[in-house]
Amino acid sequence: MTLRITVDTDSSTAPYEQLRAQIAKRARSGALPVGYKLPTVRGLAEELGLAANTVAKAYKSLEADGVIETRGRNGTFVAAAGDAAERLAAYAAATYAAEARRLGLTRESAASAVTDALRAAYGS
Repeated sequence: MTLRITVDTDSSTAPYEQLRAQIAKRARSGALPVGYKLPTVRGLAEELGLAANTVAKAYKSLEADGVIETRGRNGTFVAAAGDAAERLAAYAAATYAAEARRLGLTRESAASAVTDALRAAYGS
């Protein structure tokens, strides 16, 4: 299996974000299986013609999202993202609920705001 990433330098989306989004999508869809070893930062940067810092920024973001994990000198691997994504979503929901309550919103107003945000993110 090879990691097929393309970066459109003419796109308005930053290269690191294109890289991050493609790896995240493939990991979450299962196209990149859990445990798949990703190329090194320098190796992928050379392959794509990007600065190493660009690839490092994408990897750092993916690791923060729980999509990948770095195992020291052993490399960077696709993590079991489902559990991490659910934990992050639960944390975000709890944080939102606490903030909505602090602001004095009713349960209905807070829920309506979430429904509107989900509709905007996922479409009707």
